[in-house]
Order: sequence, then structure tokens, then C-alpha cells
Amino acid sequence: MDEGTVGTHEDTDGAATARHARFGRLPEPVRAEDMVEERPAVVPDPARNAYDPDEWLVRYCL
Repeated sequence: MDEGTVGTHEDTDGAATARHARFGRLPEPVRAEDMVEERPAVVPDPARNAYDPDEWLVRYCL
């Protein structure tokens, strides 16, 4: 065996050990309640739902 091959193998083992120490565990799971924020898209406009049928008749029929 060549010494360069052995050194590379040792470096790979050291790197693998370092990777396993850093990334060997999965992170804690995140709950679905922590991932979602609920809020209205826009502030409700009270005038939008105020329909007056008499106003419609006056505007378009007279």
C-alpha cells in the first residue's frame, strides 16, 4: 500500500467522524401549530356588505 492512500483513508475517517459528530442526529421535530400563523388577509370593510336595494333602484331604474 502507498502511504498517500493510508493518509487519505485516515483523513476520510477523521472527516467522517467530524461529520457524524455535527450531523449525526436529526433536529427535533417542529409541531404543525408552530409552522402556521393565521391572520386575516385584509381588514374587513363594513361598508362592503351594506347593500341597500332601494339605492340600486334609484341609481339604475329612475
